Amino acid sequence: MGDPAATARRRIGVLGAGAIGTTVGADFLLHDFDVVFVDRDEQTLAAAARKVAEAVRFAPLLRPGLGRLSRADLAERVRYGVDLEDLAACEFVVENVTEDWSIKRDLYRRLDAVLPSHVGIGVNTSSISIQRLAAETTRPESVIGIHFMNPSYATEAVEVMRGENTSDACLAYVEDLVQSLGKQAIVVGDFPGFVSNRISHVFFNEAARLVQEEGVDPGTVDQVFKRCFGHTMGPLETADLIGLDTVVLTLRQLQESTQETRYEPCQLLQQKVAEGAVGRKAGHGFYRY
Repeated sequence: MGDPAATARRRIGVLGAGAIGTTVGADFLLHDFDVVFVDRDEQTLAAAARKVAEAVRFAPLLRPGLGRLSRADLAERVRYGVDLEDLAACEFVVENVTEDWSIKRDLYRRLDAVLPSHVGIGVNTSSISIQRLAAETTRPESVIGIHFMNPSYATEAVEVMRGENTSDACLAYVEDLVQSLGKQAIVVGDFPGFVSNRISHVFFNEAARLVQEEGVDPGTVDQVFKRCFGHTMGPLETADLIGLDTVVLTLRQLQESTQETRYEPCQLLQQKVAEGAVGRKAGHGFYRY
């Protein structure tokens, strides 16, 4: 990975500048990378720019030791665009697009056509097979899963998913890249949901089902896991942070992949998504923000 002709400061592409993509990009900026954000429209990018500026301002308070960026530094080191071609000058691209196979399949074909052959792709997915996406490209050896948690800059580890054809060189590059962010790369296999979401989304679904079927207050559910088990956030707070629409999409991907009924999204989750109450990014989900 990487271009020998690259400038002294390394440049990372972030494709998809939503809730998770903005924190991933902010994390790279705080670790002395340049970042190019690409998304589908100017409105999304304008919102992303505000979120990134906020993230780089407040992240050092959450994780002492992170670097600080002035407004001038940020303006110099970040770019926003709507064209995939803007990513061609990056040494590596982290893809954060919604968990929808048909969208991702088309995107990977287009991305493969515009990126130079030496540029690898990190799939920030929670459920879609790395090998399945890699097969849509001419560089399957350079496609790898990198599951950043939200917010990226506040976490100490990244789940890395090696596809069937991911090369040793690509894995080594990503392990080094993750280390440069002050994180540990935890390498797992390429199976539905990987480790984190195979377990966590059952957790979210059952927590929502308790609210739906037993009338338990969301705050009570979350307090049990924070006070009794030492979790930093409860399952419903975490689901709101991820986005209930993303949670439902991931559950459906897991259900399709495994044919297991336990991944069927409960009625309450589906109802909240239909109403637009998808969590923090909408201002309300299980809680109001």
